[in-house]
Amino acid sequence: MSLSPSDRVLLSDVLKGVSRSFYLTLAILPQAVRAQIGVAYLFARAADTIADTGELDDVVRLQCLQELKQQIGKDDPSWCQIQKIQAQVIATQSNPDERRLLEKLEQCFRICLGFNHFDRALITHVVSVLISGMEFDLQKFPKKNSRVVHALQDIQDFEYYTYAVAGCVGEFWTKMTCAHLPGMRHWEQSTMIPLGIRFGKGLQMVNILRDLPQDLTNGRCYIPTELLEQVDLSPEQLLDPSSAKAFRPLFRQLIQEARDHLDQGWRYAMALPRLEVRLRLACMWPLLIGIRTLQALSVSQRLLQVDQSVKITRRNVYGIVAATGLTGGCGYVGTAYWGYWRKRIV
Repeated sequence: MSLSPSDRVLLSDVLKGVSRSFYLTLAILPQAVRAQIGVAYLFARAADTIADTGELDDVVRLQCLQELKQQIGKDDPSWCQIQKIQAQVIATQSNPDERRLLEKLEQCFRICLGFNHFDRALITHVVSVLISGMEFDLQKFPKKNSRVVHALQDIQDFEYYTYAVAGCVGEFWTKMTCAHLPGMRHWEQSTMIPLGIRFGKGLQMVNILRDLPQDLTNGRCYIPTELLEQVDLSPEQLLDPSSAKAFRPLFRQLIQEARDHLDQGWRYAMALPRLEVRLRLACMWPLLIGIRTLQALSVSQRLLQVDQSVKITRRNVYGIVAATGLTGGCGYVGTAYWGYWRKRIV
């Protein structure tokens, strides 16, 4: 879809403010899918902002999320309801970039209404699933009682959560690109969609493992108690850095699971047609950053220390972008980097 100059500026400015990393990914995407994926991301990010904003009561957060999900699914959304969501959330939002996103929510709806029915249906579905994941998160981890560590109960909860907040994006991404890019129209979606789902789940697992200490201090434990019981630990014990020794075998198990998901994501990226260079790069970058982060986590000696967050430096990110970008998404170069860091996961 071709956007007006003002709409392009709007998407660019808002995206750059809320996520420079995704802005970089969006900028490299083929133009035929850039607007649709950009708007879907902004809807999802707006929902995430609602879920995390300031001093809003949990009940209000859930109401706003449910209303947003309902309006996105309508051919004729209620502008009054959208404005009500904005009024409730903006008043307690201190981050200027998040405020700007919420202020531009109506424009995001208007851009979405300009898409064809198929694209709007895909956007509605993926955003609805993502919001359902956020609702699940709010119900499992009530913010008003964050001093108590709440945890997911079983592996089924964990699998649902990683699908709902990330895995579903792989399905959306596949269907959208296959519909709009000539080189993708003969792709076997029944084979590639499951790989795309694992792609997203792997990236979310990296986020969960990387953010574990900070989440624990905020009363959230995404590691299911069913797994913690295998190493005789409770969620509360993970607040104590001295529990790291007992936790490490489970941590390594989760790293290996995340690695296996990312391996399927790499299969997905390498299966993309070589002529779809932009799409290849948009998939390669987060995967390469993810495997590099996973390797750093695997060798971390202070994995439960709140002040020891593992992050890839901006220089490393630019190195990945430069090496793969200058070689046109060459599979040999990317796979060499992939293999180098994958082998160093312990």
